[in-house]
Amino acid sequence: MHILQPKHSKINEKAAEELLSKFNISKAQLPKILSTDSGLPEDCSVGDVIKITRTETDQNQPQKGEKTYTYFRVVV
Repeated sequence: MHILQPKHSKINEKAAEELLSKFNISKAQLPKILSTDSGLPEDCSVGDVIKITRTETDQNQPQKGEKTYTYFRVVV
């Protein structure tokens, strides 16, 4: 994994079901990520839900600290 690449992690089925029920959606409604994507962990398969965590710092105002953004994708 490259230092600039956001962290990709596979979430378990229970956490995926909680996420889907929280937003009242199905896996088909999540954004997609290809199974051939180089950022995916090695143990991923089609249908798994991936959590992507990106941390940013404002270069102009470092005193404001870091912001963390979380995205979810389903492997196709």
